[in-house]
Amino acid sequence: MATSVVATDKAPGAIGPYSQAIKCGNLVFTAGQIPLDPATGKLVAGDIAAQTEQVMKNLQAILEASGSSFGQVIKTTCFLTNLDDFAAFNEVYGRFFSQNKPARSTVQAGRLPAGANVEVECIAECS
Repeated sequence: MATSVVATDKAPGAIGPYSQAIKCGNLVFTAGQIPLDPATGKLVAGDIAAQTEQVMKNLQAILEASGSSFGQVIKTTCFLTNLDDFAAFNEVYGRFFSQNKPARSTVQAGRLPAGANVEVECIAECS
């Protein structure tokens, strides 16, 4: 099955040797997104809600660049540095999946890149 790299300047560029996403057949696999502002490359200021909002906007841009959308997401994996932030994270996350609710795993991570408090990756169908 042929694979292709997905890249968009509407989401932060990779901060390591990886791609924003890879398309394989009719699936897209995103890299984990942290709350970096794509215009500045810096971590957004604010609490877990503000960081989650940016993460979801970054994922949305990558999904759109791949020909997909949140409505086509099958599975997400979510990382929080503090599970006490789960309710606030969930409130923002849920706004992006109001109709299609994908399968999800959420784990507490000891540390995330760039000092982020949240990271989300997903697998979605694409055209």
